[in-house]
Amino acid sequence: METNVPPPGQINIELGEKEAEGIYSNLALITHSAAEFVIDFTRVMPGVPKSKVFARIIMTPPHIKSFFDSLKSNIDKYEERFGEIKIPEKRSKEDFGFKIKEK
Repeated sequence: METNVPPPGQINIELGEKEAEGIYSNLALITHSAAEFVIDFTRVMPGVPKSKVFARIIMTPPHIKSFFDSLKSNIDKYEERFGEIKIPEKRSKEDFGFKIKEK
């Protein structure tokens, strides 16, 4: 009898057809409590005053920090291969997309 048990330390991950298509997002809203971080992915289109959340990811603080470290590592590898990712300095209120909240 054959089983599909992955070797120790490995995880079998299935990617469904719908998920493989992905979604486009140019705006992420991030909130948190003491127990979790919530990231809502949406997209804002020019001339359209309304949007909806296309995906919501909820993670514990240790998992979000590991995710952040992994994302940072991948950004570093990307920039090493393709060059620095530039973020426009000047932004107007009409700009949309991922934004860095100023302190």
